[in-house]
Amino acid sequence: MEIYRILFDQIEWHSPQPGVRFKVRRDESKQVRLVEFTSEFVEGEWCEKGHAGFVLTGELEVDFGGQVVRFPEGAALLIPAGAPHAHKARAVTSVVRLFLVEDIV
Repeated sequence: MEIYRILFDQIEWHSPQPGVRFKVRRDESKQVRLVEFTSEFVEGEWCEKGHAGFVLTGELEVDFGGQVVRFPEGAALLIPAGAPHAHKARAVTSVVRLFLVEDIV
């Protein structure tokens, strides 16, 4: 019944730009990702996607249009989708690892 279990150790890393990589498992409407940011990651565009997740290691800082919120190791995050919640993330520590659950749009 592998449709219910996700073994991240068996999934390849994808690296869309310097300083970020992720492993992903998708179904019809949701995806789960193991995401790793390093201090070299710079988010060029404001992200308007929704995210729910948990900081596994490190500390993440998220800028919501000038309001900066820190998410230390062990913190959960719940960011709604849409322009009013546009955000940019950056690693405060040298490496940040997150587990995220997201809608596929």
